Amino acid sequence: MSKIVSLKQAIAENLRDGDTVAMEGFTHLIPFAAGHEVIRQGRKRLTLIRMTPDIIYDQMIGVGCAERLVFSWGGNPGVGSLHRFRDAVERDWPVPLAIEEHSHADMAARYQAGASGLPFAVLRGYVGSDLPANNPRIKTVTCPFSGEVLAATPAINPDLTVIHAQKADRQGNVLIWGIVGIQKEAVLAAKRAVVTVEEIVDELDAPVNSCILPHWTVNAVCHVPGGAHPSYAHGYYGRDNAFCKAWDGIARERDGFRAWIDKHVLGSVDFAAFRRSIARG
Repeated sequence: MSKIVSLKQAIAENLRDGDTVAMEGFTHLIPFAAGHEVIRQGRKRLTLIRMTPDIIYDQMIGVGCAERLVFSWGGNPGVGSLHRFRDAVERDWPVPLAIEEHSHADMAARYQAGASGLPFAVLRGYVGSDLPANNPRIKTVTCPFSGEVLAATPAINPDLTVIHAQKADRQGNVLIWGIVGIQKEAVLAAKRAVVTVEEIVDELDAPVNSCILPHWTVNAVCHVPGGAHPSYAHGYYGRDNAFCKAWDGIARERDGFRAWIDKHVLGSVDFAAFRRSIARG
């Protein structure tokens, strides 16, 4: 069967209430369209994983999709706080949100361990840090060769990883180029993977040093042009800085946030309709 399906079908078949889901993409290729589909389908009690949770997780947290966030930094890049994230942590609205904080290097190492089939990651990155005292999942291990005491954290193996990419071919092989953060490892570490792409092509014509995910590493590929907006997709469109600035005001108050979600996300059948909705204002 073809791996190319609608985003609605891909989320319905691969994400369940209570799952652990990673939505990765660093600076560009952030899977906003997929996050909106999760909101439309009303998923609950999710553990969200992301190295740098930004606006899409602010939206998902704000509608009550999540009960836990595992991350290394959170904010609206270049703008400020994530107000829905803060409200959930500080005031339990709309539902309480537990947080588990790690360093960037640790999150990357945990994904790498998960992709490699290893039970835990090892790093030096917490020397002098207060995080180990506040996160019981950061432990220590002694190197059997040198005797050095190192930090150890459990591998990340999401139930579902979702990423956005530039292209897929008709067999479901996926091509990413530009900044490739932790997307490859996040897919390989996951039990299931969904990829949204800008276009479906006959031949990938991969640039030098690009990343290709073979079709057998993903469960579903979805054609969603513009699916990373307001982040950018290298070679396709730029970052919508105006949207990121506007989000600070939209998300600051609960009523304004809910009205925006109801009108533009829940009131749209898919991401293309969402884009048309926000263009109208």
